[in-house]
Amino acid sequence: MDEVMTYVFMDNASVRVFILSGLNTTNDYSGALFTFTLLYYCMILFFNISLIIIIILDENLHEPMYILLCSVCINGLYGTTGFYPKFLLDVLSSSQQISYEGCLLQAFVMYSFACSELSILAVMAYDRYLAICRPLHYHSFMNKRRLSQLICFSWLTPFCIFSINVVLTSRLKLCSTDIERMFCVNWVIVKLACPDTDTFSNGIAAYITIYLYVAHGLFIVWTYMHLIRTCVKSKEDRVKFMQTCVPHLVSLLTFLVVIVFDLMYMRFGSKDFPQSLQNFIAMEFLLIPPVMNPLIYGFKLAKIRNRILGIFCIEIKLHYPLS
Repeated sequence: MDEVMTYVFMDNASVRVFILSGLNTTNDYSGALFTFTLLYYCMILFFNISLIIIIILDENLHEPMYILLCSVCINGLYGTTGFYPKFLLDVLSSSQQISYEGCLLQAFVMYSFACSELSILAVMAYDRYLAICRPLHYHSFMNKRRLSQLICFSWLTPFCIFSINVVLTSRLKLCSTDIERMFCVNWVIVKLACPDTDTFSNGIAAYITIYLYVAHGLFIVWTYMHLIRTCVKSKEDRVKFMQTCVPHLVSLLTFLVVIVFDLMYMRFGSKDFPQSLQNFIAMEFLLIPPVMNPLIYGFKLAKIRNRILGIFCIEIKLHYPLS
């Protein structure tokens, strides 16, 4: 009788709290996990905020490539802030819960963060294509107005798409409150829908989103085909490619690998894997790119590297002046 009443309760779309069961096996190590996660999150904040401040304060870095890099760092802060503070609270809590509205908001943040990252990387690929393959037209094509439009596109498009996705998800009747992850994901919420609930609109929206961002990926492939063909012919272009395109390519490949791996596992993966491995797969895109992006660009791009070294040299002279 209790089971029937529970089913009726959920079938009436009265779910107000979700249970995040991904942390159940890590409660014995909550202190160490909290400390490590807090330090890691502080590291993400430090690296990304430092790079943003350096780019904003140095007028020599007010160029399209560095402004786009600043957008990548801002997006990294946006996505990780949607996960780490809540995760830290869950580590210290005896039960990991999230409100219905909070879950939808977190799902929106996770998806919009991932897709904004891919959009910005696509714009960065276009910028490098113009700089190397069309250098005479670069400044006329990549002017301030065009750059502003591209950045707005990379941010607003995912926001609009996933607003629709979240609205469609909020209309579903749910028959379970158990999310077997450490954070909310839209597709996982959709899978909690009751058997008689129509999820056709959600499926259509999901496939449209997939096709749109596959098109982003194909565009990036197209730009790099032209980049590689151009760089083969010129030693100067090869130097430009190694200095500016390699960091972008590493960031892009890392991001695509972790995202595709997570999506494939979410749709087709086995639940027989250890919970810790499932957690790592789910968290990869929140662990690796937000730290790797500022480090790779900070060390590889000469202007940023020189600026960072200059700051360190000034600090050393202030603390250890020559006698």
